[in-house]
Amino acid sequence: MKLVNHHVLITGGTTGIGFGLAQKLVDLGNEVLVVDYSQENIDHAKKELPALKTFKADLSDDSERQRLADWVQVNYSQLDVLINNAGIQRWINLLNGNNRQSWDWYRQEFAINFEAPLHLTMLLLPLITSHKDSAIINVSSGLVITVGAWVPIYTASKNAVHGFTQSLRLQLDHTDTAVFEILPPAVNTNLGGSGEHTYGTDLNEFVSAVIEQLGNDLPEITYDTSWTQLRATKQENQEMTEKVWEMFKENPNFKNA
Repeated sequence: MKLVNHHVLITGGTTGIGFGLAQKLVDLGNEVLVVDYSQENIDHAKKELPALKTFKADLSDDSERQRLADWVQVNYSQLDVLINNAGIQRWINLLNGNNRQSWDWYRQEFAINFEAPLHLTMLLLPLITSHKDSAIINVSSGLVITVGAWVPIYTASKNAVHGFTQSLRLQLDHTDTAVFEILPPAVNTNLGGSGEHTYGTDLNEFVSAVIEQLGNDLPEITYDTSWTQLRATKQENQEMTEKVWEMFKENPNFKNA
């Protein structure tokens, strides 16, 4: 994939992995539109990277996704790369159930993580496939390979993204649109909330690896632990799943989640 002269849309593109990708792609000579629900995040990203185009939308809402797609058709019709990156991750102890939150609170996580990339892809697919050397890039998770039991809705939604991406790749194999899946390891970002995810792979290292693998046309993009997991046996990954779960299940934050 030639990573220059594209018109890119990145959901969740003002922070974390999304913003890291936006920075790299702008530096390489691409035009980038980032979408976020938070005006504060948008303002901060724009200050850091003035070349960004921005759009405010809550992607958990289907009408907001339609509004974004309508705007793109009129104002950003050269769009040829969609990066479905927006996501939220919540620790949820299922035994606590509805004693904690309303169903809408639980549904929101699945809506942002899976419904949004599915819906946006369907809305924008005719536009994207009309351009040569175009691409759809979906961000799932290394937890597709080794289950994250402490984040059950996140894990389920990212498995849905994984399955959808595989189906999409087959359906588009006769077009000029490539389909990639990014399966991040734990990356040191604020996923899950400020201060809740301050461990894992360095963000800049990870983003650089993603750009390199996109340039080499690797359909499944991994790094660090997710690179190892993708190439491990089913038994090895099951053992790792159980080992990590042992670390989380007695954590007081999880027990009270």
